[in-house]
Amino acid sequence: MSTEITSESQSDNATTILNLAAQVGKALQDKGLILATAESCTGGGVAQAITEIAGSTAWFDCGFITYSNASKSELLDVSAALIAQMGSVSEEVAAAMASGALGSSNAHLAVSTTGIAGPTGAVPGKPVGTVCFGWANADTVHTERLVFSGDRKAVREQTVIHALQGLLRFID
Repeated sequence: MSTEITSESQSDNATTILNLAAQVGKALQDKGLILATAESCTGGGVAQAITEIAGSTAWFDCGFITYSNASKSELLDVSAALIAQMGSVSEEVAAAMASGALGSSNAHLAVSTTGIAGPTGAVPGKPVGTVCFGWANADTVHTERLVFSGDRKAVREQTVIHALQGLLRFID
């Protein structure tokens, strides 16, 4: 079942995303930390939200859009064997993406997103809307797997919101 997104809810999500990005920026700046992103299903949406905030150059290093499995391996050093074993939409791959972003950047922490935004791509056990997240620093990696509802745009917006909310928790 698909949820229709109205222009009003799109506007609300855009405001929420910008507010969260600003909060993330303040939290990073307060702690002297720099962020990198590693995104698949969001196609750079987290990095776009971050860079909407003036002055983000002080706390954002770079973003990796690794949509294909090959780019996950080449740019983020995610093992092809891991992708083959667990699938690109898995907490294990999300963790490896976040860790890989740290290793390929000057960041202190990273967030990753990998999922099935739809309308196609579902596989057994991973319906459309399945998204895995990773948040990593030098000491730890935290992952989550959620299933969002709605159309492709709704899944991607919810993913950006959750990634930013997770960053706020991870920074603290």
